[in-house]
Amino acid sequence: MIELIEYMAKELVDLPEEVTVTEVQNNEEGIVMELRVASEDMGKVIGKNGRIAKALRSIINAVAKKDNLNIQLSIVDKNE
Repeated sequence: MIELIEYMAKELVDLPEEVTVTEVQNNEEGIVMELRVASEDMGKVIGKNGRIAKALRSIINAVAKKDNLNIQLSIVDKNE
C-alpha cells in the first residue's frame, strides 16, 4: 500500500524526491498512513476543495477493502 500511495503522490508533485509515506498507526481500528510532501506541493496533493485528496483516499480505500483493511490517509507538510 505504501508503494501505491507513494507512486500516486509522486506523479502529482513537482518535487517527487520529497515524497515519503509511513505507517504511523496500526491497531484494531485500522491503519493510519502519513503522506509527507514539500510545502510547495501541498496544494497539488490536496487539490481545489480537497478533490485530489478525496480521490486518493477513495482509491486507497477501494484497494484496502479487497483485503478487508481500514486505511486512513493523513497528508502532512514535510517541513512540520
